[in-house]
Parts: sequence; C-alpha cells; structure tokens
Amino acid sequence: MLQFFMQFIRHPRTIGAVAPSGKALAAKMMEPVSFQRAKCIVEYGPGTGVFTRELIRRRKKSTKLMIIEKNRAFYLKLKKELEGENGVFLVHGSAEQVNAYLEAYGIETADYILSGLPFTSLPEAVSERILKATQTAIGDKGRFITFQYSLAKQSFFTKYFALTGRLLEFKNVPPAYVMVMKNKSNSYETVG
Repeated sequence: MLQFFMQFIRHPRTIGAVAPSGKALAAKMMEPVSFQRAKCIVEYGPGTGVFTRELIRRRKKSTKLMIIEKNRAFYLKLKKELEGENGVFLVHGSAEQVNAYLEAYGIETADYILSGLPFTSLPEAVSERILKATQTAIGDKGRFITFQYSLAKQSFFTKYFALTGRLLEFKNVPPAYVMVMKNKSNSYETVG
C-alpha cells in the first residue's frame, strides 16, 4: 500500500489512484472473461498485481498471459513475484506497443485485454495511441475491459469501440465502473 502511494506521489498522471484496486474490483473485472476459451490475455498497467494474481489463478495452464507495466518499481516487484510462472510474459514497456510485444512472442491477437490504466489522467494523445493499438491487438473477436472511477471517458472509448457491457463495483474504494468493449466493424487498421 505504501509503495503504491509513493508511486502515485511520484507519477500522478500515470498511476491515477492513491491505493491499489481491491479484491472485489478484481473479481468484477474477471466476470466478462471466458477463461475456458481464452488463449491469450493481456493486462495493461498491473501496478501491484491485484488483477494479475486473479488472472493467474483463473486461467487455463495453456493460456498465455502478457503483463505490460511501464512503472519500473512495479515492474521489478512483479518480476520477482512472477518468476517461474509458465506462460506469463512480463514486459517493461508501454501499452502503446502491445502489438510489437504480441508479435515478439508469436501471438497474433489477444482474446482479452484488461486495463488498469488511468485514462482520465493520461494525456489524450497517449490514450489515443493505446486505444488504436488495442483495436489491432484484439482483432475481430477480442474484448477490451477497463475500469474507471467515473463515466467521463465513456464517449471517448466509444469513438474506438462498441460498448457491450458495463458493470459497477460498489465495494471498491472509490466505486468503479467496469466497461466491456469490442471493435466496431471495420473500425481498426491491421498492422502488416
């Protein structure tokens, strides 16, 4: 908790909360995921790993899990914690480069991308690059799942995706909305 708070103080635009997400929100983020069919799941901005631990616990052994963390302190903590986990690829980098990371591991598209990124505080140009990369990364069949503390960015998301579901988790502090999205038909460019 203290490490998370210190990272928030140092990087308020990229951390976006003073405390890590709770277990109730982690469970709510997992609800839209079909773990039986998922071959590849990507997580953006795992922070201290609250969602990551749930993904590892629930996934099939054959499911590849790619974790992308930009913050060095969180990356190093997760690197130590995830050592020896088969099929888990931890990347120290930006979600903007998700397609390059998938390609590097021989993965065509992700079935699900779960995001803990604070889109309300990220610069708009960065958010746009991440969402465009996400469109390509999930292809025609994948789903993008993110949580936000308000619906202020919903219209921003729907410029890129079709909203297929919205859940609310009251037990989180503060309460959070979980948005489930898919690509609009022909709304993304494939990177060749």
